[in-house]
Amino acid sequence: MNSATWQHLFGWRNAFDHPVTVVAVTGILAALAIAPLAIHALSRFNVISSKLREELWLRWKSWLWLTAVMVGPILLGAAWVMIAVAVLSWFCFQEFARATGLFREFPIIAVVMVGIFALLLANVDHYDRMYFSLAALTSGVIAIVTLPENRPQGYLQRVSLGILGFLLFGYSIGYLGLMANDSRYRPLLILVLLSVELNDIFAYCVGKIFGSRRLLSNISPGKTVAGSVGALVLTTALVMWTGKSIFAGTAMDSDFSLLKLGLLISLLGQLGDLILSAIKRDIGVKDLGVCIAGHGGWLDRFDSLVLVPPAVYHFLSYELGPLGQNQPMRILTGG
Repeated sequence: MNSATWQHLFGWRNAFDHPVTVVAVTGILAALAIAPLAIHALSRFNVISSKLREELWLRWKSWLWLTAVMVGPILLGAAWVMIAVAVLSWFCFQEFARATGLFREFPIIAVVMVGIFALLLANVDHYDRMYFSLAALTSGVIAIVTLPENRPQGYLQRVSLGILGFLLFGYSIGYLGLMANDSRYRPLLILVLLSVELNDIFAYCVGKIFGSRRLLSNISPGKTVAGSVGALVLTTALVMWTGKSIFAGTAMDSDFSLLKLGLLISLLGQLGDLILSAIKRDIGVKDLGVCIAGHGGWLDRFDSLVLVPPAVYHFLSYELGPLGQNQPMRILTGG
């Protein structure tokens, strides 16, 4: 491993080389600093109830460490992103397994754990073909691993839950680690995370102001058609504006390409949210976890992210060529 590769994986000195990183981090910190002042002012003038004030304080406190968890690894280096993504994948899968009862199936849980670790190794090694193969390989092993138990009752359910959980929360989220192999991974990952999170906020705010017609009332009663359209417009505008700086001088530096990217992120972010809402309604729970005050669990906070990373990776690879092609590949296994 040469010094350039080491700096890419573990170096933090160049964290703020790109203006998007500087502006985004500064803006996030400013928002976190202003938020308590705004909450205090709204409470003082009786604009919000005491119950809502307490909820907002909880959410603000949670966002302090959520920001550190999300932005910290991006600034520290690509390897820290890959590790953080693997940990997030495992936490999300654990919540899914507990909520659905899959946690009782130890062989499947063990296979998913190994699969997530294999995805991490493929990302650190920058071995794309190994990463892509793990979707089929891990799914196949999940289908096989409980056969020796000679227990056909419930076989289809437990295997389906295991494969769905791995593909959504291991393989799909793991693409964030795969994107970290690209030289512009810092502004790119910040764009993805920021646009997905703001997509939720845009939908909520526009829906509250203009929404009356429900989008899918049985799956997610709080979501409106106006909120969905508003998020689609505002998130796409954000991606187009930010993407101009990230992809300057490349094939993505066109309004049409950035329009497609923005629509892709917003639409799939909303669909990911709806998928998790459908799962929660099906099993009869409001939240899939309780570890994040004011938010629920990891899946409740990052549900909008489950479909976005692979779509962004493959869309950009189609437009620009494989992401990370300018970085050494198979740095551990040799190639």
